[in-house]
Amino acid sequence: MSAEENMALARRFMEVKVTGDLKAMDEMMTPDYVNHTKLVPGQQPGPEGEKRAIAQFSAAFSNSSVHFEDQVAAGDKVVSRCILHRTHDRGMFMGVSPTGREMNLLVIVIHRISGGKVAEEWGLGTIGSTLREQLLEQERIERERIEQDLRVARSIQQASLPKDVPTLEGWQIAPYYQPAREVGGDFYDFFELEDGRMGLAVGDATGKGVPAALAVTASCSMLRAVAQDSGYSPGEVLARVNETLVARIHPTCS
Repeated sequence: MSAEENMALARRFMEVKVTGDLKAMDEMMTPDYVNHTKLVPGQQPGPEGEKRAIAQFSAAFSNSSVHFEDQVAAGDKVVSRCILHRTHDRGMFMGVSPTGREMNLLVIVIHRISGGKVAEEWGLGTIGSTLREQLLEQERIERERIEQDLRVARSIQQASLPKDVPTLEGWQIAPYYQPAREVGGDFYDFFELEDGRMGLAVGDATGKGVPAALAVTASCSMLRAVAQDSGYSPGEVLARVNETLVARIHPTCS
């Protein structure tokens, strides 16, 4: 084959790979085809490994195309410099969630041609660095979301604690509250009862974050409402509140 024919074959091979045409790929590879560059982790070097790797790309990207900027042929090898255009909108790829963005990837690839088919491939591209940038951005967004959740949880948690400490003759009350993490599930509250009595509740909601803060708020409200009924003992108050809370908790959260 001439240099022009080899370059045309290399272009066609890249086009069918980028668009995910596995049948055409199969027809263009030699039986002992080897890709010396792993497109995805764990890829096997032969034809089947190549097709499985391309299928993973197709499952994650759409609107895929390739633009060739330069080609050089010498002997049985062709060097191509090209730009791949892909939209990451179909699924997870190498740990990165789909963003819906178009990716413009620089690729330099070498093909060895044998008997009118592609026998070997070596490649170098920017997809790794591009995916790392997207992964770092997604991690940053997730951290910001978690920090926002923690800020909301802290405000809920602080609002559930009593603002004032009651005065009780013969007693000096000095509460201290320090969560182990950014947001804890611990809480305390005071209840002014009849006949000058005062109730004190101290508890710990399982878990941390917004769910724990919401559980604390609900527990405090229920304890206050039930405890002010003088007909119940402390044990009965806890039992009634516990029964109500358990009934409202979804089975998957218990």
